[in-house]
Formats: sequence, structure tokens, C-alpha cells
Amino acid sequence: MTQQLEYATGPLETPAKLVVTGTRKLVDHRLWLSVGALFAVLILGIAYLVFGVFRVDPTATKMTVRVNLSLSGGLLPKQDVTLRGVPVGKVQAVELSDDGVVAVAKIDGNVRIPSVGEVRVAGLSPAGEQYLDFRPTTDKGPYLTDGSVVKADQTSTPVPMADLLGDLDGMLAQIEPDKVESIIKELGVSPEGPEKLESIITGGTFLISTLDSVLPQTVSLLNNSQVVLGTLKEMSPGLQDTSQNLAGSLNGIASMDKGFRTFIDQTPATLQAADSIIADNSPTMVQLLGNLTTVARLTYLRVPALQEFFFPKDRTGSTLDSIASVMRDGGIWASVNIYPRKSCQYDLPRRPHWQVDFPEPYLYGTYCTEGDPSMQIRGAASAPRPAGDDTAGPPAGADPLATASPTPVGPESIPLPYAGPILPSAP
Repeated sequence: MTQQLEYATGPLETPAKLVVTGTRKLVDHRLWLSVGALFAVLILGIAYLVFGVFRVDPTATKMTVRVNLSLSGGLLPKQDVTLRGVPVGKVQAVELSDDGVVAVAKIDGNVRIPSVGEVRVAGLSPAGEQYLDFRPTTDKGPYLTDGSVVKADQTSTPVPMADLLGDLDGMLAQIEPDKVESIIKELGVSPEGPEKLESIITGGTFLISTLDSVLPQTVSLLNNSQVVLGTLKEMSPGLQDTSQNLAGSLNGIASMDKGFRTFIDQTPATLQAADSIIADNSPTMVQLLGNLTTVARLTYLRVPALQEFFFPKDRTGSTLDSIASVMRDGGIWASVNIYPRKSCQYDLPRRPHWQVDFPEPYLYGTYCTEGDPSMQIRGAASAPRPAGDDTAGPPAGADPLATASPTPVGPESIPLPYAGPILPSAP
């Protein structure tokens, strides 16, 4: 019981009593409470209209900027002044000048507008609602200040209605009434005619608005097209000659069409014959390639000797010069050494000179085994070689009696028996 009394008389008792008492009084005077709430809503609404909608700022500083225009473009006082579409002020007045129109704009002094760029009179919709829009090309200074003047060459206005109607007059003059009448009949035949007409008008409006948004690019395209078309006009004689020559070439190709078709018809048989030749000689191809490998190896070993023979580096003169020196003074000059000299020994079995059965040659039959320094050993094996070249002798471990691979034999090979092949005239 004591704890309950202490809780009731705690620190929350006084605020709770005030809340309960205030609530009861508000309920007793709920009519005045409603009137006060409506009055507060009225004050908030008026404040929103004044400061939010009409953008009235009694503490803000204003600056006056005079914009020279060639035409008013439908601009009227009290219309908006924007910076890239964001409202920053109002048009105070539109005055006449000697060269056109001057729009006096009251702009928020806290807004920094660069003086370099375009000032354009634009419209929110085709119905009008013009406003003055500043479109600077940079965000750096110098900036507009109170009393600044924008020149007319920095401004642009919408196309006047008179000019638009004049341009439309030229376009309408090109329209043929008969075709327009046919279009009207086509649109009136089906129930979908109004919808089609609406689509045409909507598409035309969209096209015009798109062209207006890309007007600089369109003007640039027309200027570039003029240059391109002028260039094509100057090149028209050359293009005509080119077309004539091309026509002659195509006529020649057309006249060769029959031969080309014949070639295509005969190609499969030709390719089939070539394939048969390859198939018939395929058994001997491996041996033939092996012999070619042997010939390549032998030739590679003698490349330094051939180079020294024709283009010497370690001696003066060349073989071609020596041959040229032999033939002179109307005769052939030669030197003869009457002293006998040793002959080089190759340590290979000699075949009879009269044996003509075409035996395979020895692979290492050109290496002389004679070591007498007084001999002038000739041949590719004795030719000077660069340092480190070990091709002067046979490879290590090579068989001195090794011969080249046998000649490949195939279906088209000619047999070579002892004393040569049998001639067709032989009995």
C-alpha cells in the first residue's frame, strides 16, 4: 500500500494532470479550436502562394539586365526569366528601340549568370507562354551584373507567324489538289479515317518539334549537303565516263559467261583427274620426299663452298673472273703442270666404268682422306669455312659406304635394268 502511494505521488503526476486538464478544456472549447485550425491553414496557404508560387522574396536583391532583341517573339511583361529552364526572375518590361525590342529583366541578384552564351525567347507550348531563357556556354565569368546589356547578336526568337505562313504558302503551292482529294476520299471511306488523320497530324507535329530541337544540326547538314552535291555536279562527266566503262566491262563479262560456265562444268573432271594422279603416285611420295631431304642436306653442307667459289671472301678473285681470263686474245689460254702429283684417295670401292645400271651414289664419297699438305685438295669439303664450322668431314659415326635412298618406284615408273631401259624399237 505504501509503494502504490509513492508511485501516485511520483514525478509524472504533475505533467499527467496538466495533459488531462488541457484535453478536457479543449474538448469543452472545440468550436474555437476548429476556428483556430482553419485560420492557421489559411495563413499557411497564403504564405505558400506568396513565397512558393509567386516567389516573393522581400529580402532578395534584384539586378536589371537589358536584352536587345530583333523581334519580341511574343514576349510580354511579367513572364518568366530562366537560366537553362530554371526560373531566376521576371520580365519587367518590353520596350521599343531603334533596332528592335529591348526586354528589361529583373533577375535574382544571388544568381551568377555568365555573360557568354545565347539568350533565347522560347515557348512552353505551341499556344505560346513565352519566356526569356539564358543559355550560357560556360560556367565561368565574367558574369552579368546590375545594368548589363545583352547584344542582339547573342539572342534568338521564334519564327514569326508571318514567315511561317509564307513558308507554308510555298509548300502548299507544291501540293497537287488531285492527290489531296484522293487522300481525303481514302480517309473518308473507312471508319478509321479520323484516326488515320489524327495519326498524320500527330506525326507531323512530332516531326516539326524534332526538327526545331535539332535546327543547328539541320542547317549544318543542309550546308554540307550543298557542298557534297556541288562536288557531285562537278564530277558528273567523270561519273558518266565511269558508268560507260563499267557498262563495257559488264558487257564483256556477260559475253564470257558461256566460257565461264564451260570452265565450271569441266573443273570437277579436271580435279578428279588430278586427284587420281596423286593417288597413283602416293606410294612413291614418301621415298621421293626422303630423297629430296637428302639432296637438301647435301646442298646445305656445300653452301659455304659455293659461296666461296662464286663470291670469295678469304681470297682474291673469283671463279667467274678466272674463266673470263682464260678466253682472251682470240684464243683459250691454259697452264699445264708436267710434274706428277699425288691423287686424292676416297677409300671407296670403285664400280666398273662400263656399268650403266644407275646405282645410287655414295652419301659421303666426296671427302678426301689424303693428309699430304703438299696436295691441293679440291672439292667442297676443302673449301674455306668460318670458325666453328665442322662440315668439312662426314658426320660423326656415319657409315662411309652409305648410299642414297633407292629411287621410288610407282605405277608410272620406267624400269631401269642393267645397261639401261628397253627401248620400244628393240626386238
